[in-house]
Amino acid sequence: MDNTREVEAYMDPKATVGGGVEDAYGEDRATEEQLVTPWTFSVASGYSLLRDPHHNKGLAFTEKERDAHYLRGLLPPIVASQELQERKLMRSLRQYEVPLQRYVAMVDLQERNERLFFKLLIDNVEELLPVVYTPTVGEACQKYGSIFRRPQGLYISLKEKGKILEVLKNWPVWSIQVIVVTDGERILGLGDLGCQGMGIPVGKLALYTALGGLRPSACLPITIDVGTNNEQLLNDEFYIGLRQRRARGQEYDDLLHEFMCAVKQQYGEKVLVQFEDFANHNAFDLLTRYSKTHLVFNDDIQGTASVVLAGLVAVFKLVGGTLADHTYLFLGAGEAGTGIAELIALEMSRQTGTPIEQNREKIWLVDSKGLIVSSRLESLQHFKKPWAHDHEPVNNLLDAVKVIKPSVLIGTSGVGKTFTQDVVETMASFNEKPVILALSNPTSQSECTAEEAYTWTKGRAIFASGSPFDPVEYEGKTFVPGQANNAYIFPGLGLGLVISGAIRVHDEMLLAASEALAQQVTQENFDKGLIYPPFKSIRKISAHIAANVAAKVYELGLATRLPRPENLVKYAESCMYTPAYRSYR
Repeated sequence: MDNTREVEAYMDPKATVGGGVEDAYGEDRATEEQLVTPWTFSVASGYSLLRDPHHNKGLAFTEKERDAHYLRGLLPPIVASQELQERKLMRSLRQYEVPLQRYVAMVDLQERNERLFFKLLIDNVEELLPVVYTPTVGEACQKYGSIFRRPQGLYISLKEKGKILEVLKNWPVWSIQVIVVTDGERILGLGDLGCQGMGIPVGKLALYTALGGLRPSACLPITIDVGTNNEQLLNDEFYIGLRQRRARGQEYDDLLHEFMCAVKQQYGEKVLVQFEDFANHNAFDLLTRYSKTHLVFNDDIQGTASVVLAGLVAVFKLVGGTLADHTYLFLGAGEAGTGIAELIALEMSRQTGTPIEQNREKIWLVDSKGLIVSSRLESLQHFKKPWAHDHEPVNNLLDAVKVIKPSVLIGTSGVGKTFTQDVVETMASFNEKPVILALSNPTSQSECTAEEAYTWTKGRAIFASGSPFDPVEYEGKTFVPGQANNAYIFPGLGLGLVISGAIRVHDEMLLAASEALAQQVTQENFDKGLIYPPFKSIRKISAHIAANVAAKVYELGLATRLPRPENLVKYAESCMYTPAYRSYR
């Protein structure tokens, strides 16, 4: 008898392929065609606890917890504190030279230890914000198919039409408070990235938790996949989305309508749906269509507008005058440009008591065809028409700057290097302190750099950008460029809507958020040329924004969480998620 038969003779026929305990569920003996049941347990313990990112603490499990939860032998004997884990991971992250490597490392951490991920992000927000969000998230989305490991949100495609409610029920948590949804058609300034735009909702919701204090389990990232027109992705073997051209018209509208109805049916009236990185034509339509029936918010239109308005309010404390005393010129007339312009005009009306139409006349927009003027009215998209003023046609930005003579130049074009030296020097020729906001993301798409703005204006510019720039040395003086990052606004706004139980978003709430942010800018910040407060105090800032927004919700009679708390700032702070480890019984 050979060795193989000898072994088989002594093996229990019920044993597994290699011997051992009985293969009760047939998993080891199953062929590829046979079905097995993916059994799991309701209470995490032992190996499953270490694999559960919501409860895993790694080496921080205490001796008592290791005994109670069958962890003996599954971990090295040392017990480490969360602070030691944080120091170790930050040292490891700093050794990576490529930003995308840091992004992947942070994603891996989030997938194995959620609390430690947020502990790192909260404690090192200024260092890690550019890693988990812009500018690095742009590259991550471009390469999402290659770095994809496990799903971090819901993917709803045309294949799920008629079954979206069932898809929502597949998500393990039902008590959702905030959804960030994209269709991936206009990711930052990078264009159509299709299904790979999921990096944006995931990143935004990480900031909702880290900066705004919403529970991670209450946040749901969603990508609506209706195809992509990006030929490079369609031909990429690693692309993870539908390989077809984008659906348009009625097919698209029907899918989005089914989605919005299913969200309300599954999660109720008070779930906040944030539309993110939709193309212009869909972004405005969705916001208009659902703002009266759902709690919806578009960060590209409204969040950008709110953070820029806050910066301008702070700027005018430096340069003097009010919003209505200045003239504004935008390069870019899409979601961000028209959204910012409208909120500026609305705040002017609130401050002066004048009609909004009158205030719009102080705001000019340039698109790809030149200055938006009344002679172009018939050919303009509906959201550009309010900005078509009486003026001779002007074909380019430089000529527009020369004839309009703005005191504030704002870039939302998504096209890099468009604030040329001629444009910036012309701004400086008739402004003692020209305000230049280069807001397009990521950094490569910024209309100009901080160094260019300060150098070309001989250090006189008040500059802010959408993506971060390092401090600039000019003639012995250090300039710290501000970052007009939506992350100042949307986490606090979302928290304010949630803690008040709001059922609708109104423009007055956005103005309240801007006002609260502007109030957080100190004289010390002004002395450094900053028009936004430093991110290191962002959770305190978010609590104040949340309180101001909640106060406006109660004032407008749109709150369902009653009675109103006496101290809204303290209440907001008490509701904020903290990432410290919990003890297990």
